[in-house]
Amino acid sequence: MDAPEPDHWQPSPGSRQAEILETVLHRGTVRVAELAEEFGVQPVTVRRDVAALSEAGLVRRVHGGVSALTKAGSNGSGPAARLAGKRVGTLVPSLEFYWPDVVRGVEEEAGRLGMQMTLRGSVYHAADERGDVQRLLDSGAGGLLLAPTVRGSAGELIREWLADSPVPVVLMERTAHVGSMRRPVESVVTDHAGGAAMAVHHLASLGHRRIGVALNKNSPHVDQIHQGWRSACQDLGLTTTGVADVVFPEPHDPEFNRRVDSVVDTALETGTTAVIVHSDQEAVRVMQSAEERDLSIPGDLSIVSYDDQVATLATPALSAVRPPRRSIGRTAMGLLAARIAEPDRAVHRVQVSPHLIVRGSSGPAPEN
Repeated sequence: MDAPEPDHWQPSPGSRQAEILETVLHRGTVRVAELAEEFGVQPVTVRRDVAALSEAGLVRRVHGGVSALTKAGSNGSGPAARLAGKRVGTLVPSLEFYWPDVVRGVEEEAGRLGMQMTLRGSVYHAADERGDVQRLLDSGAGGLLLAPTVRGSAGELIREWLADSPVPVVLMERTAHVGSMRRPVESVVTDHAGGAAMAVHHLASLGHRRIGVALNKNSPHVDQIHQGWRSACQDLGLTTTGVADVVFPEPHDPEFNRRVDSVVDTALETGTTAVIVHSDQEAVRVMQSAEERDLSIPGDLSIVSYDDQVATLATPALSAVRPPRRSIGRTAMGLLAARIAEPDRAVHRVQVSPHLIVRGSSGPAPEN
């Protein structure tokens, strides 16, 4: 039976309903519980969104979830059919935290297109990842999704390789320009600066006027998050000097615990009443350091984490900026499939917005 024609109503661009619709169209069928977890809302909220989309004829409600409509005339002759069976190679710098969700997004979209995926894991700041890339090519990959090291000498090596890549490549959470004319490489990245700005605006709306930041120096996104914090504070007329502005080393570094304590020390010394911390691990440690000094969270100090991997396990649960990990993977896979199907298409460089999920660790600024 043909799918019903949609009503004239469409969800507003950028709204949660629009993102739910995009997710369902990408995956085919999604459970309500999974959508609720990804968007940081209650299942009843997702059910209301799904009901609105269903009433407009945009999706089909199924038991426990929602399904994309089957369009009339889908006879297996479209782009997905032409891509069926093709293999893509995926290289990520870690198989823990962050990247497994990205890979799941790749896998979901590859499955929807009838494509196959080969996965390899590297390490952050690898010295030379060209061997890993070659092994993916040797596995029969006709396209690559890469999150390589782009800094230092290793970055120079991979950019040299990218300039003459024998297959289409899409970078994930990385950007690069290659060749003498600095040709951009296709990429999908999170708007990390925008995510930090959302956190600043949230805290400012609660009355905080001195908002600090504490970031892991080894994150490839630290500069973007810091710039987003600085720009948002400047836009709101808030100072970025004389507030907590701390850089963390790796957790195994002997200096790490001192830096954690310095976030709280600096907050007390400067009157900083809220701080954005990357990542969850560091945010939990800052929270513990504050509580050891009998400071309440969020009564004396509000904290927003930039990560949302284990933010809900803290007490109180951490408000957090959640990068769109699965969306990064799905979008990158879609870009690569489109490039394979249409080699001469324009280069796409896509930026995806994160979500801010408000929980118990952020509250009104303390009264003077």
